[in-house]
Amino acid sequence: MITVLLVDDQLLVRAGFRLVVDSQPDLTVVGEVGDGRAAVAEAARLRPDVVVMDVRMPVMDGIEATRRITAQPDPPKVVVLTTFDVDEHALAAIRAGASGFLLKDGAPEDMLAALRTVHAGDAVIAPSTTRRLLDTLAPASDPAAVRAVASLTDRERDVLVAMARGRSNAEIGEQLIVSTGTVKTHVGRILAKLGARDRVQAVVAAYEAGLVRPGR
Repeated sequence: MITVLLVDDQLLVRAGFRLVVDSQPDLTVVGEVGDGRAAVAEAARLRPDVVVMDVRMPVMDGIEATRRITAQPDPPKVVVLTTFDVDEHALAAIRAGASGFLLKDGAPEDMLAALRTVHAGDAVIAPSTTRRLLDTLAPASDPAAVRAVASLTDRERDVLVAMARGRSNAEIGEQLIVSTGTVKTHVGRILAKLGARDRVQAVVAAYEAGLVRPGR
């Protein structure tokens, strides 16, 4: 059973998410709160597997709450919520340790799939949201990211570029004509070299290093 903590300042939104999550045999909501400070406390108390985190909230916003939750011992995975495709806070939330993000008006199936994906140790990189967000917010080249990406082999850079385009391991394997297991090995090495927690943070590093450019 995957346990979920819901964090949103809108009661009706939380109620809707609870109905969707609790309708699944392998998912259950163990708590819900309306601000970031309460989220940090409840995450420590309830030890959920996944936290669904709104970005804009009173008392403490979702970015700071995500940073504090992911700094806890054996932290839960955090998926942040955005109202629009382009939310200036979402990239900061990912940098704070979130494993991905969703649109509030997305399909319920997408949310359920995202919860299972991050619980399995991967990250949510939906081309319809992540690529558009990063294309809009990609910062200027970051020297630390440039150095980290420079440590990758040519094949690892190819894999990272494919990850930035939202491709799955199976799709990357097809593109590069290698097995899925080989792709997983490359992904693991990429994460280690970049010091990234998951695929989302690796993709952010790719943008910061200039390996991937907006619109390309």
